[in-house]
Amino acid sequence: MLVNILRGGKAKLLFEIYFIKTIRYVFLADVVFLFSVKQAGGFIELNDILLSGLILLIYFTGKIQSKQKKQSMFSVSGRANIPGLGGMMNSLKPVFDIRFEIGVVVLALLVFSGFYFAPHLASNVISNWFLDSILNIEDTPVFGFIFKVIGFFFLISVLLKITNAILSILIGGKRDEVIEDDYDDKNDDDHFDDYTEVK
Repeated sequence: MLVNILRGGKAKLLFEIYFIKTIRYVFLADVVFLFSVKQAGGFIELNDILLSGLILLIYFTGKIQSKQKKQSMFSVSGRANIPGLGGMMNSLKPVFDIRFEIGVVVLALLVFSGFYFAPHLASNVISNWFLDSILNIEDTPVFGFIFKVIGFFFLISVLLKITNAILSILIGGKRDEVIEDDYDDKNDDDHFDDYTEVK
């Protein structure tokens, strides 16, 4: 809210969006590192760090895929020939640049892995406050139950994504391209069947 007032109601710049996202992702990596150390009883276990890093990577990949889907939805609906709809869709379209997204994720993962070599950098006032707040919310009766249910479904979605990725690798590629090519052949204006009547 304060940032909007200082900006004077102008749209966010690309740099501003990805700068804020970088800060958020780095703090998330920091809190995940602190949580994995706390779960290991204060010790830095390589297995716990690797598992936490893998889950963090899957989370970031899911966020990028979600943004790509939103971007493609807006680009498809923006091509509709309805007057005024294209301009409205462009104003609602989220800012997305795959290069910056990947750069932010790589930076956050590098910071996460760097904490393994310098764990004292992970412990700061803001990250400790986030960690304590999350653990306190988890300990409350109602919100703790909600957190655990959400965590369960998040774990199921992570396992499904891993299974889909492994099956995709084993099957050997995209199957959607075959369907799209078949669709293009059927809608080709130069292709006529024997029973097609042309006037």
